[in-house]
Amino acid sequence: MKLSHFNFELPNDLLAEYPSENRDEARLMVLNRANQTIEHKQFKDIIDYFDEDDVMVLNNTKVFPARLFGNKEKTGARIEVFLLRELNRESRLWDVLVDPARKIRIGNKLYFGDDESLVAEVIDNTTSRGRTLRFLYDGSYEEFRLKLRELGETPLPKYIKRDVEPEDESRYQTIYAKNEGAVAAPTAGLHFSKHLLKRLEIKGVNFAEVTLHVGLGTFNPVEVEDLSKHKMDSEELLIEEPAANTVNTAKKNKKRVCAVGTTVMRALETSVSSELTLNPYEGWTNKFIFPPYDFAIADSMITNFHTPKSTLLMMVSAFAGHDFVKEAYAEAIKEKYNFYSYGDAMLII
Repeated sequence: MKLSHFNFELPNDLLAEYPSENRDEARLMVLNRANQTIEHKQFKDIIDYFDEDDVMVLNNTKVFPARLFGNKEKTGARIEVFLLRELNRESRLWDVLVDPARKIRIGNKLYFGDDESLVAEVIDNTTSRGRTLRFLYDGSYEEFRLKLRELGETPLPKYIKRDVEPEDESRYQTIYAKNEGAVAAPTAGLHFSKHLLKRLEIKGVNFAEVTLHVGLGTFNPVEVEDLSKHKMDSEELLIEEPAANTVNTAKKNKKRVCAVGTTVMRALETSVSSELTLNPYEGWTNKFIFPPYDFAIADSMITNFHTPKSTLLMMVSAFAGHDFVKEAYAEAIKEKYNFYSYGDAMLII
């Protein structure tokens, strides 16, 4: 399949600027692959599709406040710095994006905070907008990380045009987030409330947790018509043995395994054994899934509605079938489902 197969017109009024007031009351579109039917539900109705000993796999990554605003030395120009990943803990080296990039050159210094208590020096150019920064801060590593957290703000996606609000710190975080390291939320999980998780647990549904630190590369638009030429950015992944065991037991017993989100699906497909079971894994993944693709682990997935030409839409199409997803998206637009991070959800079974 080619890039042009994944383009569609999305009305601007379907971009969700805010989440549902109650997380689990977002709308849910249910796609049944076996009989090619589409149902319209609320997210909390998801409990009706799972039974005892089925497994939901969650991504427990935690978003950190990755967007900083600093001032350039001498000119005082306001510069946005988006923290992508820590390169070296001791040297306080970070891979970042800067905006406007044309003003930022090697050797420049940036000052953060009203008291300029945090300073960064540009030591390398990595891409047109990418830079390597060395942060200069008098204090321990823990104090430095606290300072980043204090000065940073929740990194809402660019298509949300409003200003960040204090509530976004909790809104843009799953309730099971644990391991800090993502610059974007694994958004399918944003729909779960504590009450819904408890109801699923009481019903006997099991949970397995993996950690995939979502990077901005996940959201980079594909720009090559030949999908095999697209390169995904690498993201850090951890699958521990207990999670692998929980998933493999469910598969062995012919129970449902549900990937909560495209990040989980990518995590699971990164570490498949020759017997089509899940292996523990610690490292990085740049797995790119697009049609046609044979999935080895999960037999259902929860996801949001994604942008045209995105790798996320391509994965969903590979899982549910391109024509079926095209039909579902046309219906979602007609029925005015909300799209993207704070939008509504889809369950594919």
